[in-house]
Amino acid sequence: MRNKLPLFWVRLLYYEYWPYWIFFLPLVPYWLYLSLRARSFTYFTAANPGIEHGGVFGESKRQILAKIDKKYLPRAIFCKQSECWAVVEQRLIDEGLNYPVIAKPDVGERGSQVVKIESDSALQQYLKEAGEPFIVQEFIDYPLELGMLYYRLPISGKSGITSIVRKEFLTVQGNGKSTLSELIKTNERAHFQWKTLSLRFFSRLSEVIPEGEKILLEPIGNHCKGTKFLSAQHLINARLVEVFDRISASIEGFCFGRFDLKVASVEALQKGEQIRILELNGVTSEPGHIYDPSLNLWRAYRDTARHMRVMFRVSQENRQLGQPVTPLPELVRLLRKHFGGKRVAEVAMSNQKLSNALGGTQ
Repeated sequence: MRNKLPLFWVRLLYYEYWPYWIFFLPLVPYWLYLSLRARSFTYFTAANPGIEHGGVFGESKRQILAKIDKKYLPRAIFCKQSECWAVVEQRLIDEGLNYPVIAKPDVGERGSQVVKIESDSALQQYLKEAGEPFIVQEFIDYPLELGMLYYRLPISGKSGITSIVRKEFLTVQGNGKSTLSELIKTNERAHFQWKTLSLRFFSRLSEVIPEGEKILLEPIGNHCKGTKFLSAQHLINARLVEVFDRISASIEGFCFGRFDLKVASVEALQKGEQIRILELNGVTSEPGHIYDPSLNLWRAYRDTARHMRVMFRVSQENRQLGQPVTPLPELVRLLRKHFGGKRVAEVAMSNQKLSNALGGTQ
């Protein structure tokens, strides 16, 4: 039924497509209640003493990843804005990085400017158009990508996992009759990405896709790029919590956030083996499983409120240990700087340039 609705109605009726601020608006009273209990509107900034402002926004991915045991990380290099290609090329060689690779801004949100790069020429173009410093990361081809929200109470020592989401990448399957363009436009998620996909697959849009052939349209596991988020709450158990207790033990100043990772299998995950952590995000991490299309809005709000309660407890225990919060005027100033019109326009322009330049090369 959803695929037969105009995109306008799909976006309106199904909360997984709502702008994040609209979804979270009904939870503002609960945040105010927690703020009154904490006697601070910015209590959450104390959740992760080792991450700037607790990981609200603007944190460096590179600095956070540097805290994680290297055995869990993909190989990667850091590139400054407009850096000399010869320098970048040498770093790729020194690190043993081969194509494909993933390029992503060191500071970014919701998958902005995250691109799979297949060649030297595409990476040179990314380097030319990127508006900010970025990371080039080894592409991990493990079949299972997850987002996992973990917490550890610093005083009581209690820990747990509040959310696991499994990511199903945007794919269409041929029927031997429809063109790629038709397959995209009859797939709800793909149709939302038409502007980007029509550039990326321009040369194949009129091609009839053979029956059974699957085409991966988007290799980046982000909901904003069409990835379907599926609840994997059934994977949560004491053994898995122990695995992430071990992983988190060496991450200085980390108590609450989401691991975005790839793993070879569920069995390997439960053993703590063949895990590669792509990113670690702080207090603004969402419990991704709530975007499972099979869940209802009430369940999504209930689980998000539980997530907020856990974050509140973590923050309060850190404050008892002497961790300060970011003063409200300072946080407002930083928010204006980070999300101000000028920066938003610059990021949007950079996104458009990258989309135009790399549309046919990814």
